Amino acid sequence: MSNTKLSSFAALDRRQFLSGTAALGTALILPGGLHAQTPKAGGRFRMGLSEANSTDVLTPGAIVGSMTHLINGSIRNCLVELSPSGELVPELAESWETSDAKTWSFKIRSGVEFHNGKTLTPADVVYSLNLHRGEGTSSAGKSVMAAASDVKVDGDRVTVVLNQANVDFPSFLTDDNFVIVMDGATAEDLAAGGAGTGGYSVGRFNPGVDFVGVRNPNYWKEGRAHFDEIELIGIPDPNARMNALMGGQVDAINKPEDKTLALLAGAPGVKVASIPSMKHLIFAMRTDVAPFDNPDVRMALKHAIDREAILNTVLRGNGALGNDQPIGPANQFFDASIPLRTYDPEKAKFHLQKAGMSSLEVELSAADGAWAGAVDAATLYAEHAKAAGINIKVAREPNDGYWSNVWMKKPWFASWAAGRVSENLMMTLTYSADAKWNETFWKNDRFNELLVASRAETDTKKRAEMMSEMQLLIRDDGGSVIPAFANWNLALSDKIGHGEIAGQWDNDARRCTERWWFA
Repeated sequence: MSNTKLSSFAALDRRQFLSGTAALGTALILPGGLHAQTPKAGGRFRMGLSEANSTDVLTPGAIVGSMTHLINGSIRNCLVELSPSGELVPELAESWETSDAKTWSFKIRSGVEFHNGKTLTPADVVYSLNLHRGEGTSSAGKSVMAAASDVKVDGDRVTVVLNQANVDFPSFLTDDNFVIVMDGATAEDLAAGGAGTGGYSVGRFNPGVDFVGVRNPNYWKEGRAHFDEIELIGIPDPNARMNALMGGQVDAINKPEDKTLALLAGAPGVKVASIPSMKHLIFAMRTDVAPFDNPDVRMALKHAIDREAILNTVLRGNGALGNDQPIGPANQFFDASIPLRTYDPEKAKFHLQKAGMSSLEVELSAADGAWAGAVDAATLYAEHAKAAGINIKVAREPNDGYWSNVWMKKPWFASWAAGRVSENLMMTLTYSADAKWNETFWKNDRFNELLVASRAETDTKKRAEMMSEMQLLIRDDGGSVIPAFANWNLALSDKIGHGEIAGQWDNDARRCTERWWFA
């Protein structure tokens, strides 16, 4: 099984994604378009970013939030990359192969240097993957690499032996948990960024404030990393980000609110991109904490939200309806036959009664630092729930520190996930029992059994059946209220040039600093 075959598999997902979302009419770039110009080198690129926290670190497997993800993608590389069109392409691995989807061999690219001049070797790759293995690791990638029984150097290759076959394994390695760092890098070096192989080296990193990157003069990717310097600035407040762009203090911003897109699109010198994606918005219930440990309470809350109102009012239609599970129309194994849950206060009351309650009072923590419009969506949700006898008190949390003080700490909170091309990876990272990012603390034996079995299943029909059952289990038993899939929104100066903007993750799949340039 070669990387060529796997690339074709990923490209099919992308074509289905484009055909499935075109009918939504949500993709837009105004003014201008997606026509690529000839890239020019030079300049200092400034970007205002949400989700910047004083507790931020750049440790692989511990990165949370848009700012640190973009820094990570600017200073480091993975073994495998997703192209803007959704194909698997070689990055630090020149190629990969397997005969059984259980033993994978990756040929490591030669001639690549770290920022300090050290040459990349297979030992660096082994060290990097082993950061996510073993009892002592707290990495978010542990739930993936726990399946590896051995990771070893084999000449100019690295061999990964899995406990069980996984036909998606190279796709798993596109996730930026699995960036490659130097053999022996200390915890302090990793947290501060250290020496990577990416397009920019660390010039300055002030957690929660800003990051300055300096172009790597020896970057191995031809035609990438055009800026002389990049400055990434933490601006959690969406209005402040918008004003910074319109006032010329930054050249681009991420996650402008949907309600401001028209205003931004009409501003002189500004263009807006709204890109269909796998990103889904979540109100996550901790299933290990009362009253959310009761499945009927969870089901009541799932019936008490008007998803269409959230999509149309908060997102201004820039997305698609959610169904309380993370696999959407962009994914190959999305099961469109699963009924879309609708707003039904009477069913919500029914499930409350099954839980032995005639009414319910709960607190929902939200901040626009979680996702733009989260507070408005939570407030609207509270209005919907009143008809079911549910009193939702919306706690507006500070933007700063949200991902360290609220996320996975409070019993019920606003969250989001980017989605993954591999459905199994998405569910492994966020819903498997032992996953670090299992934010709902949900444990379901049948689900975990199917999750492992589906990785090895090569029969497409059987795999689809497994994926369908897992989607139903999350939808009906899990702790996620997922009202919508949201577009990735960007606003940037019309002086910025770019090609096709990828929708797999935010900020051009966390690669905008190496893909964009000053026109």
